[in-house]
Amino acid sequence: MPEYKELLSRARKLRHDMTKEERHLWYDFLRGYSPRFSRQKLVAPYILDFYCSTVTLAVELDGGQHYEDAGKAYDERRTAYLQQQGIQVLRFSNLDVMRNFDGVCRQIDIEVKKRLAEKSRQP
Repeated sequence: MPEYKELLSRARKLRHDMTKEERHLWYDFLRGYSPRFSRQKLVAPYILDFYCSTVTLAVELDGGQHYEDAGKAYDERRTAYLQQQGIQVLRFSNLDVMRNFDGVCRQIDIEVKKRLAEKSRQP
């Protein structure tokens, strides 16, 4: 239980200390998006940058550390775990958000609509 409380505390801190790319995506797109996304959502043992429970979709923004060998290996394990939980993960670099914001938003929107359509076809 102490680990969970530490993760929860870290998630709160991350919500408060968003990167400029996270702030841009949140305030200029995801905050008013429907279905609703959450910031820094705890899916123990991980904290997701943005998460939509309606379509079980995580959106992750990757800084430079994610492109180093250790970061890539960590992200692969993390994504595999989340996929086992039924969560689809979309990854974008911080550079994508700053240089191709409309394209990032369009890709998120396409994935959400695709997953909503899949859900509506399920019995």
